[in-house]
Amino acid sequence: MSSQRRSSRPSSAASRTSMSAQSDVETKLECRAAFLGRYDDIRDEIDSKDDLMTLLQQTGRNPSSRVISKYWTRNTESLTFDDFVDICRREPVTSEDELMRAFRKIDVNGDGYISLDELFKVMTTKGEKMSRSEVKAMIDEVDENKDGRLDYKEGNKFFYTEFSHMVISTAEDYKKMSIRMMEKKEKRKLKKKDGEVTPRRERDDTSLGSQLSVRSSASDKLTSPRQRSSLTHPEMNAQNRKSSRQSVAAEVFHNAGRRPSKHSITSEAANVSLPRSESRQSLLSHDMDDEDLSKGRRESRPRSAGRAGRGQEPNNIRDWTGVSSKGAFFLDDESGMVTHSYSLVLSEDTEVWITIQPLRIGESGESLDGTVIDTALFVLNADDNSLVAFTENRDSKGKYSLRCSLSMGTYTLIPFTTGCRLKPRRDTSTKDAKLITKDKEGKIALTRAFRKALEEIFEMADLDGNGLLSRDEFNWYNLRTSGEEIADDEWQVVEDNIDLEKGEITRTGFLRLNEMEADDNEGDTEDLWITLNGMGFNKSLILDEACPFLLRVYAEACDDPELTVTGLDANKEKINEAVCELAISKGEPSKVRGMKDLTMYTYSNDHRAMIVVDNKSKTRVKIELDCSKRRGLVSHTGSLVAAVTASPQTAVVGHHILPLDDRGDFSVVCEESILK
Repeated sequence: MSSQRRSSRPSSAASRTSMSAQSDVETKLECRAAFLGRYDDIRDEIDSKDDLMTLLQQTGRNPSSRVISKYWTRNTESLTFDDFVDICRREPVTSEDELMRAFRKIDVNGDGYISLDELFKVMTTKGEKMSRSEVKAMIDEVDENKDGRLDYKEGNKFFYTEFSHMVISTAEDYKKMSIRMMEKKEKRKLKKKDGEVTPRRERDDTSLGSQLSVRSSASDKLTSPRQRSSLTHPEMNAQNRKSSRQSVAAEVFHNAGRRPSKHSITSEAANVSLPRSESRQSLLSHDMDDEDLSKGRRESRPRSAGRAGRGQEPNNIRDWTGVSSKGAFFLDDESGMVTHSYSLVLSEDTEVWITIQPLRIGESGESLDGTVIDTALFVLNADDNSLVAFTENRDSKGKYSLRCSLSMGTYTLIPFTTGCRLKPRRDTSTKDAKLITKDKEGKIALTRAFRKALEEIFEMADLDGNGLLSRDEFNWYNLRTSGEEIADDEWQVVEDNIDLEKGEITRTGFLRLNEMEADDNEGDTEDLWITLNGMGFNKSLILDEACPFLLRVYAEACDDPELTVTGLDANKEKINEAVCELAISKGEPSKVRGMKDLTMYTYSNDHRAMIVVDNKSKTRVKIELDCSKRRGLVSHTGSLVAAVTASPQTAVVGHHILPLDDRGDFSVVCEESILK
């Protein structure tokens, strides 16, 4: 890389003379730890201004946009690790005095206090976006006299000393954690170099019919309004975590890039998460313009991604440990949509790469116009169901992906589809397909079409993709088709009547069980149709009310990740809460005209939009959300003009919007109006 290409490469000779040998070593170590926490190799290059900002923040610095512009000019294309070290030598870590000046900027009326409204306005319009509850939790942590505001006057020793110490000590904890993570990676590399290969637990690629490509498109981009953010569970070990409220404060005022708590906000590049702006601004450089909040009409367009590589499959993915499972979305008359859900257990802090993609079987995986059914994933904290991460990236084949860092612990994984494309069938007048035949002696046999449908059902039920159905897998199938689990005596019938392989049901055995059922019912196909309808097949034996998917989890620094199916249900409440949390944290806010405590949030990227209404008032509000100003869109409500009711002190989902054509440009304009 030539100096002409990196015209802003800093010279550090002057700054080096003022530092001791020991401090210079420490600086390099901290820089290396932060660099390897974001890139795979020390020889990689920083290829965006956003990445430079984040790396500096992760080493305890809080540079303003003006400072960043000194090192990343219009002609800068990339910076090396040595460049980064030079910058860190020149730029000091954030001091307590700088924190004080930052707070003075927030105090709009200059009364010496920071109210919840003042802090909330900043935290929801600039930089690291936070929910109102998180801002309140931060104030409560340091509000000694419990008056709901922060006193930063010089005489207040508690706030000035305690809070600043809390922020800076949290940053130090993060630096130590980064070094531990770096050392762990290097030890693993040495083991592999010496021939100790990490076991790979992932099964071979599985498919249902014509499985979609499992490779990420090289053109994957992060294009959400809060592009380069990632909502992750923290990387810190439990013994090094501060309280969640301390962590919130540290994230806001230090922007360290990790928030060491269950509810943490992380700036892991590439995928979802709670707050972080597209161009991550330092709190010290905030202006107080709140013009955006006053707009009653909001247009949301995708923005350019920072470092797209963080949204792509890691180059060394073959060295990571992988686990996988299949599952399916099912349309349900009572619950609307049900899906398999999962538990992910990690025994070590690790970076993960998670993908979920639709699998084609018959007509599934595509809507009638050929558009791929959307299959995304929410990662929740298993303890309190708070949102940890969401798959924002999507390739041209419909595979959604997420790359982030997770700490050791247990997570709940909930697949999600909007319902924009997987919809209830409209035409039920189709003539029933023939399921069985009888010969002259009255012997019952399954038709070829029915056998094919059963083979597809077998593929759907075979969650681990080993070509067999375990008792657990057969149990999930039975729950879906009959609502009951397999009792011991029922499993005994299975064992007595068909040959098992390794204690599991073969494809031939599964067909035999259905032949037995048809024979027991003397040719009555009512129960057979109940099974077919439960698995999403219509009267023509086409899968049109279900969508199978494949979920994969890769862990870089954890050799034994555990992925287990834990449920087959609607998860409606958890999903709605996660959607609201995501939209409020990352979406563009717009105050509803004439309503002081009513805000509309539009979260959008290049392939989806979520619109949420947050009602902070004490009254019930009914609001109309009109997204019909743009053509070529579809909403999960069935109409681009929908009315929603928000109860007091609650947030409600108004629209999930997808483009009719995945290949075209996508933007959303939403106009709101209060209904009487």
